[in-house]
Amino acid sequence: MLKNKIAIIGCGNLGLSILNGLLDKKSIPSKDIILTRRNLESISHLSEKGITITADNKFAVKNSDIIILALKPYTILEVLNEIREVIDPKRHIVISLASSIGLDEIENTLKLPVKLYRAMPNTAAEVSMSLTCISTRVKNKKTTQIVTDLFNSVGETLVIDEDLMDAATILGACGIAYALRYMRAMIQGGIEIGFDAKTANFIVKNTVKGAAELLIKRNMHPEHEIDKVTTPKGCTIVGLNEMEHNGFSSALIKGLVSSFEKIEK
Repeated sequence: MLKNKIAIIGCGNLGLSILNGLLDKKSIPSKDIILTRRNLESISHLSEKGITITADNKFAVKNSDIIILALKPYTILEVLNEIREVIDPKRHIVISLASSIGLDEIENTLKLPVKLYRAMPNTAAEVSMSLTCISTRVKNKKTTQIVTDLFNSVGETLVIDEDLMDAATILGACGIAYALRYMRAMIQGGIEIGFDAKTANFIVKNTVKGAAELLIKRNMHPEHEIDKVTTPKGCTIVGLNEMEHNGFSSALIKGLVSSFEKIEK
């Protein structure tokens, strides 16, 4: 169990996913969590679980050890300026989840020798299945272990160079939406070939889950598992080839690159 008090500043969809994952795994007592949001109505029900809910970011910082900034890129610098005076460099660990805002920009705004991290989880944190990429300049291994333990409690972690964080955002965070859009198309196709929506949904979800588990547990390249089901003159290879003729892989790659170019601007 985590021993640090946590403040999630700007608790929107991603912040709530992390919160729900922490609560589900019982990684931290609810009394040690503070949430902030401008509109408290949408998260007010969480106070029933013993979580502190407030619109006062400074209060949240003063009463926490780890500050998770679950903010949009266009709001994070404003909030950093707001809370800067109550951040204690010796006590606080600051974790930014904002895409495209680098460590340099955050440090220049805070003007404090703070223990600073960038992290990019995804919304699968809600079911403790997030992949969180982390980057930092902090040399203290104990501090970094605290941060990795936090995100390991809602999935898996990978420490990477900061210059790869934008790419990690596209592949790991936006990737959830890409995978779900693929699954939606699979369900639609399943309905067209005869299944009702509920049954198609069930088959697709478990098929995709099985495919992912194959790669994770066997640590194999996808093509290795594809080869096992593409028999000569079979229906699988016909379907794959038709998808490729219509630009399946190319469209996906172009989508990833387009998202990356957008975040880089």
